[in-house]
Amino acid sequence: MTLLIPTIAGTRAALGADREAGRTVGFVPTMGYLHEGHASLIRRARAECDAVLVSIFVNPLQFGANEDLAAYPRDLEADLALCKREGVDVVFHPDVEEMYGGRARFCIDVGEIGDRLCGASRPGHFNGVATVVAKLWNIAGPCRSYFGEKDLQQLVVLRRLAASFDVPVEVIGCRIVREPDGLAMSSRNVYLSAEERTAALVLKRALDQAAASGERAGARLAAMMRETISSEPLARLDYAVCVDTETLEDAGHVTDRAALAVAAWFGKARLIDNMTVTA
Repeated sequence: MTLLIPTIAGTRAALGADREAGRTVGFVPTMGYLHEGHASLIRRARAECDAVLVSIFVNPLQFGANEDLAAYPRDLEADLALCKREGVDVVFHPDVEEMYGGRARFCIDVGEIGDRLCGASRPGHFNGVATVVAKLWNIAGPCRSYFGEKDLQQLVVLRRLAASFDVPVEVIGCRIVREPDGLAMSSRNVYLSAEERTAALVLKRALDQAAASGERAGARLAAMMRETISSEPLARLDYAVCVDTETLEDAGHVTDRAALAVAAWFGKARLIDNMTVTA
């Protein structure tokens, strides 16, 4: 049975009972509008832990003034159906008042790593992500917490957050889940028109072509990806880079911890993708 709990106290009580029974907890934080990518995280948590918690909360702190907070897709009924199908034990679904109301507002500043890549076009975004995830981890307690590798920068930031504050959470990155044609799954894909949906395949094509080129100089790989994405009329390039997967700094040459990362707008949807590469 899947419990839907809207309060912090109720969620802590439910998970406390699990821990008293000796059960380990797997936690999948989400903003809802769940798809197969989220389901894959839940299945990984289900396979590795005794109890599974999913949070559904559209966090206002990670949206900028001109971003899509009000329009962000929501479908709680479908989300709950997916959670029940995947055997989730607890769904934590607070409102903004429950998460932030009536409290002194402190926000985490993740520093320079939050200003690169996606952070350059979304100022303050990763401070909002880190703040809400820190709160959610504090509510969930000791656990394994699962995130998709599509959001590479988010994963790096959250691993640093857990290590910096000695949070009793193991941060687990899970592989990117794609549509049959290669487009990385994202809740924002719903914004795409049919033409934009086809155009968005250029992101994966840029990654594939660069990775297969045999080139291992970071700047030249980045240039290849920029050229490919810029050739698509419906794509508005944000960035195309080769980075170190621990620091997110530009990689001069491909090493054993390098990734190609891209972002572009297609209409009102800003999509991201990445691919690890080796020397």
